[in-house]
Amino acid sequence: MKQLLLITMIGIFMISCKNSESEKNKIKLIYPTTKQVDTVTDYFGTKVKDPYRWLEDDMSEETAKWVKEQNNVTFNYLENIPYREALKNRLEKLWNYEKIGAPFKEGDYTYFYKNNGLQNQYVLYRFKDEENPEVFLDPNTFSKDGTTSLGGLSFSKDGSIVAYAISEGGSDWRKIIIMDAVSKEIKEDTIMDVKFSGMAWKGTEGIFYSSYEKPKGSELSAKTDQHRLFYHKLGTEQKEDAIIFGDTEKRRYVGGSVTEDGKYLIIRASISTSGNELYFKDLSKPNSPIKPIILGFEYDTSVLDHRNGKLILVTNLDAPNKRVVSTSVNAVDSKNWVDVIPETKNVLSPSKASGFIFAKYMVDAVSQVKQYDYSGKLIRNIELPGIGTAGGFGGKKDVETIYYSFSNYITPGSIYSFKPATGVSKLYKKPAIDFESNNFESKQIFYTSKDGTKIPMIISYKKGTELNGKNPTILYGYGGFNISLTPSFSITNAVWMEQGGIYAVPNLRGGGEYGKDWHKAGTKMQKQNVFDDFIAAAEYLIENNYTSSNYLAIRGGSNGGLLVGATMIQRPDLMKVALPAVGVMDMLRYHTFTAGAGWAYDYGTSEDSKEMFEYLKGYSPVHTVKEGVAYPATLITTGDHDDRVVPAHSFKFAAELQAKQTGNNPTLIRIETNAGHGAGTPVSKTIEQYADIFGFTFYNMGFKELPSKIKG
Repeated sequence: MKQLLLITMIGIFMISCKNSESEKNKIKLIYPTTKQVDTVTDYFGTKVKDPYRWLEDDMSEETAKWVKEQNNVTFNYLENIPYREALKNRLEKLWNYEKIGAPFKEGDYTYFYKNNGLQNQYVLYRFKDEENPEVFLDPNTFSKDGTTSLGGLSFSKDGSIVAYAISEGGSDWRKIIIMDAVSKEIKEDTIMDVKFSGMAWKGTEGIFYSSYEKPKGSELSAKTDQHRLFYHKLGTEQKEDAIIFGDTEKRRYVGGSVTEDGKYLIIRASISTSGNELYFKDLSKPNSPIKPIILGFEYDTSVLDHRNGKLILVTNLDAPNKRVVSTSVNAVDSKNWVDVIPETKNVLSPSKASGFIFAKYMVDAVSQVKQYDYSGKLIRNIELPGIGTAGGFGGKKDVETIYYSFSNYITPGSIYSFKPATGVSKLYKKPAIDFESNNFESKQIFYTSKDGTKIPMIISYKKGTELNGKNPTILYGYGGFNISLTPSFSITNAVWMEQGGIYAVPNLRGGGEYGKDWHKAGTKMQKQNVFDDFIAAAEYLIENNYTSSNYLAIRGGSNGGLLVGATMIQRPDLMKVALPAVGVMDMLRYHTFTAGAGWAYDYGTSEDSKEMFEYLKGYSPVHTVKEGVAYPATLITTGDHDDRVVPAHSFKFAAELQAKQTGNNPTLIRIETNAGHGAGTPVSKTIEQYADIFGFTFYNMGFKELPSKIKG
């Protein structure tokens, strides 16, 4: 109690010390005492201390007390940043505009998502007459604080029944509710304890879904390792649900989908986040067997459609940038696959609608779209509204109009309609947002990484920005899991740029921007390439006077949180502020929590070999913090309900930094309560988080006031 009182008094004392950089640097934060325990693990003869392992127990009162004490220190600090409230107000004002998603047809209704402005969750509307929409499902009514969100939605083919999943407190665990889509009446008891699952209908009889056995101990951190595909027949109890796949085969991720014509169940099974097996089952024949399409986990293959006895597949087998192939359901072996859309030098991501295939390509992380028929004939190149990211181009076989979205870092997302039969595209919805895109610019440059590899980076900022080395800059990165960072608009980044901030995003190795080879170049024993690419991006921005080390912040989340943690440890001199979010920080134990073992394709594990253990230990943020080093001002962010990257990663990293950091830069951890990995976070919480993140960043770059006056 005395310690908490002292911490509070220090926070109040900060009010009088905020007026100058020199005074701010004299502030001595007193962090809560984090006890150390004598936990040691032997890895191939090397004994590794783990003094903060007790923080992994998310069910203990001791951990809860530590979280509360850390948040007291952090929020006392943040609340005394002089322009925190101004940032929050501007975020709220800019956020407060109507946002509408692309319409989609289900049965007799057309559905669309809409947020009036500051609603915590998007509301699902529907209409028969576009002028008279009605609310169909409002997740804002699921909980008083807005922390229960819609986690998935699936209609039966005729649109008469809907299954929707809800997430509570940001958890990956879901509940599935089945509702009559016409009357909006709940049909039966909720399906419980569902995780990493789609929902696929077999006619109107029942749904396929996936889950793990509920773990013993903490459901937020205990390992979940064997995924199963279930079938739930309407009108029966969940305990009667049949296991379709995964009872005998050990697979960490299993998913089921049904072809649009309802004929085949498609089963995708994998042991990691990359590579999968593929199976199919004829639903028109009772007790039909499950047959393999492709076995092994070296390649990624999925079913795009079934047509006239042929499966249309998307694969990177013999095509690192992917291709579309077809094969008879009677001869599915890969030796019988025939190219429909061959591989090109650009990464392919196809979709289907209106009887056509839409080939979306990434060209240096920017979208290009081509329309093909099912024989592989090019119908047209689709002219997009500009240089940026196009999403959508999906729909059912019989729809005449489809929709796509377009945005980039300085252009708010708009929805366009498109008629595949004629190629006519029209603006459908443009947001009325208080942001002048014409006052900003984005440009793509290519810089050279440590080993000579050319890396693209898009840099966005206000027109007329003087390149004098003093611009506050956020360098954002990810670099992993074949995930591509393509240009998209963000309200939070818009506020950052309004303040004169620069926002830079490099396309690091480990991502999917240049296909499978680019991904592999940032995995396992090549993971250092990702950090080198990020460091080289920072050096480029500094060398070309966009910013300097005193005005540079690095940011990333999840695998990107690992990126920030590793980079700030390897090059603490390079940046002023580090902002790791929900990061994978303990590389020796990540695979022991929840579904973390599935990340081994990218990382390898400490149990694989002595060489792999030593490599992981060499960059693991928790294990590489050094005594006596002045690390940058650090604001770690996580959620207490994050059951994907468990918050213990961030807890242990914060404890290590607080114990070993030298100098006056603060090391704080902001732990959002009743929140998870990020999906479904209420708008109100997101606004508060970014007001804190940006306020912390500007404050530690030495700004006594915001860099430019916030618009009214």
